[in-house]
Amino acid sequence: MGTAGAQARRAEAVRIASLLPSATDIVCELGLAETLVGVSHSCDAPVVAGLPRLTRTRIPLGANSRTIDAAVREAVARDISLYEIDSELLRLLAPDLILTQDLCDVCAVGKAEVTGALQAACLAPAVLTLGPRTLSQAWEAIREIGRAAGRSREADALTAGLEARVAAISGAVTSVAYRPRVAFLEWIDPPIAGGHWNPELMELAGGRDVLGTPGQPSRSVTWAEVAASQPDRICVACCGYPAALARSDLHFLRESDAMRDVGCVREGRIDVFDGVGLFSRPGPRLAESLERLAAALHPQLFGVSAASSPTLRGIT
Repeated sequence: MGTAGAQARRAEAVRIASLLPSATDIVCELGLAETLVGVSHSCDAPVVAGLPRLTRTRIPLGANSRTIDAAVREAVARDISLYEIDSELLRLLAPDLILTQDLCDVCAVGKAEVTGALQAACLAPAVLTLGPRTLSQAWEAIREIGRAAGRSREADALTAGLEARVAAISGAVTSVAYRPRVAFLEWIDPPIAGGHWNPELMELAGGRDVLGTPGQPSRSVTWAEVAASQPDRICVACCGYPAALARSDLHFLRESDAMRDVGCVREGRIDVFDGVGLFSRPGPRLAESLERLAAALHPQLFGVSAASSPTLRGIT
């Protein structure tokens, strides 16, 4: 495409406000970063570092898992939203398309906050609400954004590449005789078993999730329930936590009376992942999440180093 054609395409592009990091990742992967006019406080793609932040959170960042859980429960009990949208900034930015979600009110702004902010800003843009619960639905969300932004061809190409990465991992583990029983936790205190796409990732990576159900929400469990599941390994990817912060909370697990005599705890078979960009973000990074998980479960196939390398930080 010549310069004139490229300029015309940019001129026709919709102005996008993304209120969740997974959508921002998708927009950037589709080559549409320049159409973003505003993002959420937790969007961490380097290319959006200088963009206006449309949201704020009441969650105490950097606190341990027990403190954050208490803050979330208090907000829910008082019927207070965990997030705020700057309606005045939204009015000034005047996006044509807003990307939001209805999967989890703890993870990001929800539909009610968006509706209220748009009413306050006297705006009526198109709103695309995403709520994938499985891996295939996460890929479909990419196609939805592609269609809404006029990049269907690029979205199809992106999803095809992601599906190929998934197929490469699942194909590599088909001959594995030993599939470890794994307790996958997305929170430590209190323990929460990962749901939605994560049990599916576990199966694709050559493991057996002993607590989660594919496509179903994450759920609170007790340490006694975790111990009774007889896991060979424990995988921890705390939603919104970088790996270092999750590791600092492992004492809650090790100090539990129910967990002290569990073999994988005594022998240190605990894998900790970045729960910021990986596992909790239903977008392109789920392919990387699968690759890291497979490497942790089967290092003889994929290499130990593949299981842990730096990822971007933020709150999902």
